[in-house]
Amino acid sequence: MAASREPQRNMYLANPAPRYRQIEEFLLEKIRSGAYPAHHQIPPEEQLARDFGVSRMTANKAIRDLVQGGWLIRQPGLGTFVTDRKAESSLHEVLNIAAEVRGRGNAYSNDVLRREAIEADDEVALRLGVRLGTRVFHTILVHRENDVPIQLEERFVNPKWVPGYLDTDFSRHTPNEVLVAACPISDVEHVVEAVLADAQTAAWLGITTATPCLLMTRRTWSDEHLVSYARLTHPGDRYKLRSSMRTPR
Repeated sequence: MAASREPQRNMYLANPAPRYRQIEEFLLEKIRSGAYPAHHQIPPEEQLARDFGVSRMTANKAIRDLVQGGWLIRQPGLGTFVTDRKAESSLHEVLNIAAEVRGRGNAYSNDVLRREAIEADDEVALRLGVRLGTRVFHTILVHRENDVPIQLEERFVNPKWVPGYLDTDFSRHTPNEVLVAACPISDVEHVVEAVLADAQTAAWLGITTATPCLLMTRRTWSDEHLVSYARLTHPGDRYKLRSSMRTPR
């Protein structure tokens, strides 16, 4: 067993990063690749110290930093385990999903599936506050975190308030960024419900139609102008929504 770990030890000895950082990088690579999934028990400090040729204190610092970063959780008497780091959004704020993903230390990307001008049907006209048949902008994007789909965004925008919306390079700017830049948000409405994905949604999100999902319907205003109506679908096993409230004292 010791001999099989020697190449790994030599590789990390050649790494100029501090030794505790090498252990952090090793553990993060295992977590992000899925080799250490949620609730998986990581090797104990003693084993990591032996494998990397460092003191137990150094291994402890690496683990402590990852605990503080929300990647690991210690369970006294049992060991240290990978946390369930589902992507999450606040219900009280309209945040840029790219910034959320990068804020967690992960890579953001998206796929643009639709980019078009359409005539508003009954539902879209009602939700967007326009007449039936009004020309509106329509986009569908899949947002990814470390290449894993975490949100399907279908959005309808009133061209009157954001005329250049469809010209956006969505690989550089998310729809949220474009809308906030053009029309600062003053009011937002969120409605959340549990749904099962239809076949097309499941295919876009890389899930089965039996996977529970969270559907957030969002409308945003800039002053008195109703600017956007969006349907945001999240796989329930990859995403969570957070709400916090301060009670009066």
